[in-house]
Amino acid sequence: MILDEFLHNLHFDIDKASIPNWEVDWEDGPLPYKLYYDLPEIPLSLDIPLTFEDQKTPVKPDLRKIGHFLWDVYGITQFSQTVTPINSTERKLDAMHSYRRFAPSGGALYPNELYVYLKIDDIPDGVYHFDVSHHRLVLLREGNFDDYLTRSLGYRCDLTTCLGTVFISTMFWKNFFKYNNFSYRLQGLDAGVLMGQLLEVAKRFGFASGVYYQYLDRAINHLLGLKEDEESVYSAIPLTIEPTMWSGNRYGENVSASDLLREIPPIQVKHYVRTKKMKEFPMLIKMNEAAMIHSTPFHWVKKKERRKDDGKEIPLPLVNRLSYDFLSTCRKRFSPDMDFNLTKISAKQLAYLLYEATESFSYRNDLEAEHLEKLRVSIFVCLYNIEGIPNGAYYYNNTNHSLYLVNAGDHRLQLQSGLSLDNVNLLQVPITLHIVGDKDYNKNSLGYRGYRIQQMEAGILVQKLLLAASLLDMGGHPLLGFDVNLTDHIYNLSPSGKTSLIQIPIGPYRQRPWLMGRLCT
Repeated sequence: MILDEFLHNLHFDIDKASIPNWEVDWEDGPLPYKLYYDLPEIPLSLDIPLTFEDQKTPVKPDLRKIGHFLWDVYGITQFSQTVTPINSTERKLDAMHSYRRFAPSGGALYPNELYVYLKIDDIPDGVYHFDVSHHRLVLLREGNFDDYLTRSLGYRCDLTTCLGTVFISTMFWKNFFKYNNFSYRLQGLDAGVLMGQLLEVAKRFGFASGVYYQYLDRAINHLLGLKEDEESVYSAIPLTIEPTMWSGNRYGENVSASDLLREIPPIQVKHYVRTKKMKEFPMLIKMNEAAMIHSTPFHWVKKKERRKDDGKEIPLPLVNRLSYDFLSTCRKRFSPDMDFNLTKISAKQLAYLLYEATESFSYRNDLEAEHLEKLRVSIFVCLYNIEGIPNGAYYYNNTNHSLYLVNAGDHRLQLQSGLSLDNVNLLQVPITLHIVGDKDYNKNSLGYRGYRIQQMEAGILVQKLLLAASLLDMGGHPLLGFDVNLTDHIYNLSPSGKTSLIQIPIGPYRQRPWLMGRLCT
């Protein structure tokens, strides 16, 4: 199967992209976290604050603060147990246990891992893995790698001013074992959701941050000791308390990954997955290889014209950014299934949801010369029972904070018919959001890497929307199992070269009957 056909089917006809007769071997599934062994370990403080400390002036963090930062980004924060109905023949209860984090993940499988290159006073400079299961750092490679990483990023960041750099990787098998080839689409979104959480936490800690989507893959994977047929880095995010790290448009000499690989020796590390018989995933490896960058310089994304606002305009109530307890909002976040409970939503609540999510989206990145982009993806929404707003499908223009009617009427039954699983009752949902992007995913500028980047940017916006929903005492359930052709038709997206990337029902909900415990002090 050629790569273009694979990506097309992955989005529009998943059955053609999937491996036929796929059966999930739950007994041989991987752990939701990576475990290294026979390496130096550094415990992190278990005294996790329940709210953020006052961050009036940025201060270089110590190990305790780094531990709190990593826990707030990706630590295990919740244990839950759900009991399925009694089997009528065996008369036994089946209980499903899961360890959850503030950032959601498809199937709670968490295919991403966090690595950090740290330069703080309490520990040796070097590259570490964040072991979430023990809340500790594992030292992979000791030393100062500022120059190596600066060249891996194409001389676009002054790493000497950075306290560290976070690398978000994807371990292919961690959700391929369940979703097979569909996991390639899901992995980018999961990485983006995690990035959205990291960027928000960094703000609260007083860290300036920026996302690098473009770097020399093999050089960074080599530094971290990753086997590319198992795992690969998806983004690099430097952190600093001195917001001068961005080097603008300046480039040094051209660099190739092959040259960098010869500068530092490979490291031999051992890790535990739990799976005894791992299946092959050749399409994921092919896509990862096709998306790799082997030498500088990197590329900018060309700006595209904004959507022409046709249809009836409905200005939303003017609102301001909300001030709130971030960690409390993270703890409240909930993904309802059949738990949605239809009640009338005010136009002001809807305005807060859309404004808070889009205004908080802005972040530094390496895709445009200005480095700071509001939205490359956009929001469309099907509304029902919203006070003062007629039922219908709308485009949200975040620039003038208005809705534009695309298709009048109640679309809930259509959307329900497009679900691949009946795990959400959309008749109980007042707000069904769709994040929309370009069908060509900037392929001309970014090649196949553009697809992955588009999924990550959609994931960042997903996390912003989920946090805003939680803040408003509503739940949101990201869904990929929906009929993209149907939603594209509802919003008339084809003439503009756009397509729906993910669907998010949002609304009030009933509490679920489950055992749930918070893992914090």
